[in-house]
Amino acid sequence: MFPVIVLMDDQNSSYRRSRRSSFGREINNIELQFMTKIFLAIAGFLGALSVASGAFATHALKNNLTVKALEIWETATKYQMYHVLALLLVALLLTQTEIADSSLNIAGWAFIIGIIVFSGSLYALSLTGIKWLGAITPLGGLAFIVGWISIAIAAWGME
Repeated sequence: MFPVIVLMDDQNSSYRRSRRSSFGREINNIELQFMTKIFLAIAGFLGALSVASGAFATHALKNNLTVKALEIWETATKYQMYHVLALLLVALLLTQTEIADSSLNIAGWAFIIGIIVFSGSLYALSLTGIKWLGAITPLGGLAFIVGWISIAIAAWGME
């Protein structure tokens, strides 16, 4: 059996309570539930896009791109999927009352931005060959690093 995570509860339970984040801002459970839904939906969409991207490269781009361009495309696809899984982790951690923290929201958004900038710039570089797009890629990598550090901060603040 798989564990079931209950996101909603009756009005008299902890559903309406709030807690203080490691940054001192009060976070209520409605906000956490909303962010969990947002992160799950975006992760689902970006995960499907990652699978489609890999299939597209294998079937449609294989004969149209250089080996180097296909390697760049593969790197973009891998990092996209790795960080989709990280985004799913963030959504799961948001449901845990002892971990839920605003730093997890930062992590989730950092992973989303990282996917768009890092993988997006690599996809564009593969298709166009415009070299300056590679200069944008490290900004996406920086967003990934911010996401992972934010998870560490949330873990450090666990009660």
